[in-house]
Amino acid sequence: MELNQTFDKVAELYNQYRNCYVKQIFDDILSYSDINADDSLIEVGIGTGQVTKPFLETGAFVTAIELGKNLSDFCRNKFRDYPNFSVITSKFEDCEISNESTELVYSASAFHWIPEEIGYTKVYSVLKPGGIFARFANHPFPDKGKPKMCEAIQDVYKAYASFRGGKYSAPIEYTEESAKNRAFIAKKYGFRDIQYKIYHNTRTFTADDYIGLLGTYSDNIAMEASVRTRFFGEIHDIIQSFGGSITIYDTLDLQLARK
Repeated sequence: MELNQTFDKVAELYNQYRNCYVKQIFDDILSYSDINADDSLIEVGIGTGQVTKPFLETGAFVTAIELGKNLSDFCRNKFRDYPNFSVITSKFEDCEISNESTELVYSASAFHWIPEEIGYTKVYSVLKPGGIFARFANHPFPDKGKPKMCEAIQDVYKAYASFRGGKYSAPIEYTEESAKNRAFIAKKYGFRDIQYKIYHNTRTFTADDYIGLLGTYSDNIAMEASVRTRFFGEIHDIIQSFGGSITIYDTLDLQLARK
């Protein structure tokens, strides 16, 4: 199973722990795009629909494209009361979408799974002239207030690196320069009026809830079950020994571009 398919195994867990987006992101997208009830929108990689409701509430018709069958079914049920919602179970790359058929394509923490040239080229082709592409994501960073705890957790990550793809990378806080560089990828594919924004948020978890969050990440889901249990157990014990909670510092970035 490819890593981008692992999320389909943990739909309920993902829905519970991955809600990290701030309202201002949606306000900024809708202000930039001026969406109305007659418009057609495409969401790439809906997951469990963490960002879908603000777009549905515009009255526009949202078509979600989701690789995972369980995630697709989860969202069909979650948004069953919205007649302006549908899901296609498919890779975005493989999905047949008419050219110049939609006013807005948006994707939250999913577009990085799609090869750049394929993804941007397809988004550009399906957008109507003047249509908008909104790409946004969260980049969490470990607890800045408990450096000793975070150092101990990173030691566990190093020890289990061979079970998680064989490579350890220390956490790096996401920067505005990174957001800018990502935003201007769109220029290579013909987009204009490019903008980017940064938002900040914090989330505090108990040790149990943090392990729940870790269970939603692809490289952890892909681990052999008994190894994953030991891995999670060691991290849980460290958090407990430092007061029983951990705060995550989120940096969320938004890139906006117009066809």
